[in-house]
This record gives sequence, structure tokens and C-alpha cells, in this order.
Amino acid sequence: MTAEADRQQAQVESTADDDDSAVLDAGTRVWHLAQIREGARLGSDCIVGRGAYVGPGVIIGDRVKLQNYALVYEPARLEDAVFIGPAAVLTNDPYPPSKRMIGVTIEDNAVIGARAVIKAGVKVGRGAVVAMGAVVTKDVPPGKVVMGVPARVAYSREEFDAKMKAWESGS
Repeated sequence: MTAEADRQQAQVESTADDDDSAVLDAGTRVWHLAQIREGARLGSDCIVGRGAYVGPGVIIGDRVKLQNYALVYEPARLEDAVFIGPAAVLTNDPYPPSKRMIGVTIEDNAVIGARAVIKAGVKVGRGAVVAMGAVVTKDVPPGKVVMGVPARVAYSREEFDAKMKAWESGS
């Protein structure tokens, strides 16, 4: 399928602002007041929530969910099945306002909680979890959960998944 055909299969609300040069693969949905800037690329089956921002040239994999008002500044790279919670911010300038930008990298299956802030240049490892409100200033190891200000490793992804399963079952 061509990029144009994929874009035709993406669903973009009329009140969203998506640049014509952005690539939106099939099944991707962009909601009210979201902005997708020039040269951004979103994989298939992504969801971009109300008021979310995707900067120029940002690369987003398949099945990524950006919740409402999440801010992803260029030149970030998000791999597949990443979750970015409401109002989370992925920054791009470690010494603002400098002229040199560096993006955040979020690897496959990572979770970023609501209102977390990720410092420019940080890598969040595969399957890692950043708790809501955390301020991440250093790389997050794969499969670990970080929380706090500044964020520190609290436990493993396996423990997180067990806690989530217990919560969902009501126990």
C-alpha cells in the first residue's frame, strides 16, 4: 500500500492540524485539536488524543497511543506499542534555549504515565514504565519501573504487571 493510500485510511478529525507532509499509516486516528507537524511519521493503528502535539520529523511506530495533551518534541523516536499518558512531555533541549536539539527515544512496549517529563536525550528502555508525575533525567533500563523526582528505579515490569492484574481483578 502506498503512503497516500495509508493516509486515506487514517482518520483525522477536521479540527486537528496535520501537515500534508506528515505520513499517517492505515488505522491511525488523530483527534480534536491535535497537531502533527511537517515530516512526522506515524505507524499504523496509532491514536493521537485531543490536543496532543507531534513535532517535525518525529518518528512513531505502530500501535502507539498518545493520550490527550501529550507533547512529543522533535526529534523524538517512539518504537512500537508505546503508551504516552495525558500531558506527558518529551523534551528536546537540555539547556534551553539552545540551538541544538536532541530527542527522546522510547523503546517498544514502554509506558509513560500522566504528566511525566522526560529530559532531552534520555532513552526509556524496552518494556520500561515511567510513573505518573516522574521527572526522568537519566536513561531508564529495559523492564524497570521508575518513579519520583528525580525518577529512580522502584521495581520491575513484572511486578508492575502483577500489580495491574491484581487491580483489574479487584483483589
